[in-house]
Amino acid sequence: MAGELAPLVVAKVLAGPVIDHLGARRVAVVCDAASAAVVCAVPVLHHLGALPFPLLLLLVALTGALRGPADAARRSLAPTVAEVADVPLERVTGLSSGVERTAGLVGAALAALLVAVVGAADALVANAAGLALAAVVLGLGTAGLLPATVTTARPERYARRLREGWAFLRGDPVILALTSMIAVTNLLDVGLTAVLLPVWAETSGAGVAAVGLLLAVMAGTSLVGSLLAAAWAQRMPRFAVYVTAFLVCGLPRFAVLAWTGSTTWPVVVMAVAGLASGFLNPIVGAVFYERIPRALVGRVGSLSTAVAWALMPFGGLVAGGLLAVLGLEAALLAAGTLYLVATMRLPCPFLGMPA
Repeated sequence: MAGELAPLVVAKVLAGPVIDHLGARRVAVVCDAASAAVVCAVPVLHHLGALPFPLLLLLVALTGALRGPADAARRSLAPTVAEVADVPLERVTGLSSGVERTAGLVGAALAALLVAVVGAADALVANAAGLALAAVVLGLGTAGLLPATVTTARPERYARRLREGWAFLRGDPVILALTSMIAVTNLLDVGLTAVLLPVWAETSGAGVAAVGLLLAVMAGTSLVGSLLAAAWAQRMPRFAVYVTAFLVCGLPRFAVLAWTGSTTWPVVVMAVAGLASGFLNPIVGAVFYERIPRALVGRVGSLSTAVAWALMPFGGLVAGGLLAVLGLEAALLAAGTLYLVATMRLPCPFLGMPA
């Protein structure tokens, strides 16, 4: 994971000026096509007996380095899609979130099936084909759209454009607060799923099946929430929805595991938490795009997501440290409390609300 995630974060940081200069559509299509070639090289080299471990790590790192700009570029297209389709930003971000969650659910199940049927190496061929298809669909589907951002800046001004992105990110209190909050919640979410939840399943006797059940329930209801948000979010009060959703999907997930060793109440809490969390990305995403000038969407968006992802590799370490010092129940409550503080305190400037 770290071998792909670290290059991904670095590439996101560096890709913004390129996205704004060349256009988000072009960057996304090229990076997806290149990713398909890199992923396909893994099974080919494996069958040829020419895939030593250092080369595998290099290909994984290259995949992450290509995925970062591609993800950032696709997200940068949202304002243009909303404008051309003449629909609210919340609808675009809600549908985008719903598609991502659906792909995650279906993709994980399909990957497991392919690995079981054809083996891990050959399953990557299907992965590469999916990336190639994504490049074709995006290229053809957005052929009539203008670039998400247009700039006449020369390539040699790359460093200056990168600094402009950082300056806007640091100078906008709402964007900075939301980015910081997401970085903390991502860290705690990784700690929960990678360490605290599996330890709870083992100590409670619920077993590994309970981990899969709880994560699947939350993912499924989160998809439903995203689709509902796509239809309703533009008519709902943003700040009230934000606060309510995080109160429901934050601390309760941790607290219920500390409170009980059965799966009944955790399933209920995870289902409700997933439904609430589905409303967050559409609203937060709309706020981001509305506040960022069109010419800076690629830079600020890629920098913000890079910062938001930067703490994720440390989630397991933080959760493991809490577990070692406090024990399981106290570690769950401590992590949940940190989640509550991060979501309720860091984004105080959200929509101009007082601290």
